[in-house]
Amino acid sequence: MRKLAIGAAVSGALALTGLIAPAASAADTPDLVFSGVTVNNGKAIVAGTTATVKVPVTYTMVHPADLTIDYENDLAGVMLYRGTLKSMQNEIEPDLMPSCTSTTTDNTVTESCKETLTIDPEDYLYSASDATTWKAGGFYSTSERDDDGSDGHIGFGFHFDAWGPLGSVQVKRAAKVTADASPEPVKKGRTITVTGKLSRADWAKSTYTGYVSQKATLQFRAKGSSTYSAVKTVTSGTGGALRATTTASKDGYYRYIFAGTSTTGAATAAGDYIDVR
Repeated sequence: MRKLAIGAAVSGALALTGLIAPAASAADTPDLVFSGVTVNNGKAIVAGTTATVKVPVTYTMVHPADLTIDYENDLAGVMLYRGTLKSMQNEIEPDLMPSCTSTTTDNTVTESCKETLTIDPEDYLYSASDATTWKAGGFYSTSERDDDGSDGHIGFGFHFDAWGPLGSVQVKRAAKVTADASPEPVKKGRTITVTGKLSRADWAKSTYTGYVSQKATLQFRAKGSSTYSAVKTVTSGTGGALRATTTASKDGYYRYIFAGTSTTGAATAAGDYIDVR
């Protein structure tokens, strides 16, 4: 799919609509209808601090047959935004043109489209406030540019329309959890201490920081088994520290799991093996 300059276009549109662009009249509004918007297959978007997240979006777009969308001078698609259409606190747009299957009936084109939102946390997620419910919105923009300048003149015209909300999706901070069981080896019947740390993405600092006062479950899987079972639940302390004790009974693996919250994704530690003698 061809890469677009939608990011700059939409960002510019938002600035223009808030600063210098006059309100569009009903006659200027394109006859475009978006429906059936599904973001990330209906699941929450979980983002860390550096890894890019690819978010699939599907939708239906209906427009008159005489409205040409060439994805050069004319752009259309679905974006995510936080806040309201009038006052967007943050927004994420596609940077590739969608893949659409078109059907024309009675001078109306119905397009079933798939697009991808590419979310780089360092570019789009700035603070804990972004870990919330975002709305989906359809947009259409058209531009005219004369930047030759050889005739002593340059000009730029831009028109932007957005519709929403057309659905919603939760954006969450990614979490990490670790587990370290000791002593090792240990005699059967002795006490095992399992320490660890629960942390989550801090988008403002581009790092992971301790997540305190959160429940995490210590689990055990016996050697030769494929199933973990719960041992006990503990609460993360200072810096996200986790600590639990249990009695050594057999060889196996200990790990912590974190179920997640409304703002933070789930996490599972790698199992740490204990040799019981």
